[in-house]
Amino acid sequence: MAKITSIIEEDAGWVAARVKGMADFSGKTILLTGAAGFLGSFLLDVLAAWNQSRSASARILAVDNDLVGLPERVSHLRKRSDIVFCTRDIGTPFEPGEPVNYIIHCAGVASPTFYRKYPLETIDVNVGGTRNLLELCRLHPVEGMLHLSTSEIYGDPSAEAIPTREDYRGFVSCTGPRACYDESKRLAETLCVIYHQKYGVPVKIGRPFNVYGPGQRLDDRRIIPDLLRAVIHNEPLVLLSDGRATRSFCYLRDAVWAMLEILLNGGAGEAYNLGNDREEVTVLEVAQTLRDVSDYPLPVEHHKSGDPDYLVDNPQRRCPDIRKLKALGDFEPEVLLREGLTRTLRSYREEYGRK
Repeated sequence: MAKITSIIEEDAGWVAARVKGMADFSGKTILLTGAAGFLGSFLLDVLAAWNQSRSASARILAVDNDLVGLPERVSHLRKRSDIVFCTRDIGTPFEPGEPVNYIIHCAGVASPTFYRKYPLETIDVNVGGTRNLLELCRLHPVEGMLHLSTSEIYGDPSAEAIPTREDYRGFVSCTGPRACYDESKRLAETLCVIYHQKYGVPVKIGRPFNVYGPGQRLDDRRIIPDLLRAVIHNEPLVLLSDGRATRSFCYLRDAVWAMLEILLNGGAGEAYNLGNDREEVTVLEVAQTLRDVSDYPLPVEHHKSGDPDYLVDNPQRRCPDIRKLKALGDFEPEVLLREGLTRTLRSYREEYGRK
C-alpha cells in the first residue's frame, strides 16, 4: 500500500510554509527526478502544497522510471494541471521538451537490498543519469540544480572523524557489496564539481544522513521500515545485528527542509551534509523507542541474517557535522527520534487502517 495520509499532508504544508526562499519558484519550471521515490514523492507534495496558495505557481515535471518507486504514492496528484508526470529512465540522454529553471535530482536506488539486486542500474542512474542532467544544464542553463548524494560516500569513518565534516575523504571499499552505490555516488559528486568548474553549472550537493519518515516503502529493508512493518503486523522487532551500531536519524520533514535550503541558498559546486546532529542512537535504542511509542510490549529479538553480505562494510557510526548547512540560514533539525517515530507510525496506521 502507499497513499497520502494526514501526517504527510501536514508535514508537506509545514515545509512549504517554512522555507522562505521558495518564492523564487513562482512562475518557474522544476524538473524533479525520482518523483515516485521516498524523498521525491514528499518533495512533490511540498511543491504541490506551496502551489496551492500561489497565483504564480511552479510547473513541475515529475520523472520516474518506477523501478523502485511507488507510482501509487503520488496518484493523488496526477490530475493536477501544475504537475506533468513522465515515466522514463534518466540513465539515457534526457530532453524535457521545454525550458527548465530548477532541477532536483532524487532518482536513485538507495536501499542496500535493492541496489545489490540492481547494481548496474544503480551505477547507471547515479553516474549516467547525473551526467545527463548536468549536460542538460550545460546546454540549457538553469538557475539551480540540487544533486542528492549520500552519507555513504564517507564509508566507515574512524572515531576522530565523527561527527563527520564535508571535507572528510571517506573510507570506502571499491569492490565490496555496497560499492555499486557508494562509489557511483562519489563519482557523481566528482561530475557535479567538474561541470561547475568547467561550465559554470550551478549545481549544489546534499549528503543525506539516514532519513526516515512517512511514505517510505515498508519492504525497503532498511532498519526503520523493517521495524515499522513488524509493529503494523504485531510481530517481534527483529534486529539482524547486535544492535550496537549508531545512527543519527533525520525525520523526512527536516531533511526536505534542508534540501530546499541547499538548492536555494547553497554555494554552487559545494557539498553539504544534511541530517540531525542532535542525537546519535544505537539501532537497539531505535527498536526500543518504537516499541514504546507503539503501546505494544513487542519483544526485541536478535537474529542472524541469511545473507552473508548483510553486514559487510556496514558503518558502525553515522553522525553529521551540519555547521556548513546551518550557516546558510535558519535550519535547525526539529523532530527528534521519539516524535518522528510516533508521527511515522501514525501515518502507516492510517494508511493500513489500523488503530
